Amino acid sequence: MYRLPLHGIRVLDLTMAWAGPYATRLLADMGAEVIKIESIDNWDVLRALTGQPPDTERVWDKSPYFNQTNRNKYGCSLDLSKPRGRELFLCLAAQSDVVIENFRAEVMDNLNLGYDMLCGVNDRLIMVSMPGHGKTGPERDFVTYGTNVEQLAGLCHLTGYEGGPPHKTGISYGDPIAGISAAGAIALALWARRRTGRGQYIELAQRENLISLIGEVVVAFSLNHREPSRRGNRHSSMAPHGCYPCSGEDEWITIACENDAQFAALCSALDQPGLARDIRFADVVSRYRNQDELDEIVAAWTAGRTKEDAAESLQSAGVSAMPVLSVPEVFADQRLRYRGFFEPVSHPIAGGWEIDGPHWRMSESPAHIRLPAPTFSEHNRYVFGELLGLSDDEIGQLDADGITGSAPNRAVHD
Repeated sequence: MYRLPLHGIRVLDLTMAWAGPYATRLLADMGAEVIKIESIDNWDVLRALTGQPPDTERVWDKSPYFNQTNRNKYGCSLDLSKPRGRELFLCLAAQSDVVIENFRAEVMDNLNLGYDMLCGVNDRLIMVSMPGHGKTGPERDFVTYGTNVEQLAGLCHLTGYEGGPPHKTGISYGDPIAGISAAGAIALALWARRRTGRGQYIELAQRENLISLIGEVVVAFSLNHREPSRRGNRHSSMAPHGCYPCSGEDEWITIACENDAQFAALCSALDQPGLARDIRFADVVSRYRNQDELDEIVAAWTAGRTKEDAAESLQSAGVSAMPVLSVPEVFADQRLRYRGFFEPVSHPIAGGWEIDGPHWRMSESPAHIRLPAPTFSEHNRYVFGELLGLSDDEIGQLDADGITGSAPNRAVHD
């Protein structure tokens, strides 16, 4: 029986929203035992994003957003702000490999659970902090989400159409990017621990992480001091390069021509071979200078065809072109179905659904979805009983003292 790559690694997950939980989802998919820790008064905000009537029974366990991001994890409730809760967390840290959090910069220190304290109970422990702006500097105490990280990282200023305002991405792009980076950093730290025998502290400032993805424009500005312009769907050198309307409502295709040969192929597919000899479009530079006229010609051709027919015709001619798929179309895509991209999940409260499977397909240790996202405090008995050895009476007392609980305080996020 094969074991997943991170089998035997225990992760204490204090993260919320998207960036941190996405990191731990990647680790859980690869076999780590991820224990998501929430408390009655400090629970994951994603549980509140349900899209359902607020009086729905156990509505906090039915959030699609939460259930997508927290699969393959265990879950318990533990109030770290109370002495007994902090004591139990330190006991868990003593037998874990990773602690990860994405609170404000000062939170873990205020709880007296900073890296020095955790390292004192387990010097092999790896701790990851994901503050929006880092642990130092004038912005260290700012509350940060993926939406405002985009603005401060320069991404939104680059995004938008020529002559128009900046555009946000619409998906809080900084969050999953930070999650991927955090998962990679943990893997590196685990590898380093094999060599040194010691853990380490990892700080991942989400703003800085996102800036690294626009490095080419930062370098260009440092060299020539020219501010990059917004181009919408257009490219810095290719033309045509954009998104074009097709027949039907809100139907689109993307097309890109990199060189003269590809443009000639496009002209043939459009049944206008003479365009390749038109002085306005005769070479890469000319086409770039006359994009408006060229886009009108391409759009007139695509508008009379479905996006699937247009893509097939252009691809057959050797032109890079792809239909823009809606979410229902992605979900129904037979190519993804053939590859087993979606996997079924059965949740005790939310019911059944299909979800994208683990990212990496390893020939010797293929991963699958083993567990649905945990219901609130679902695995308290496992964590406090099996891992920490508490008796049923002791676990009951934790509940009576408000250190644990079976349901969140909805007044916090509702």
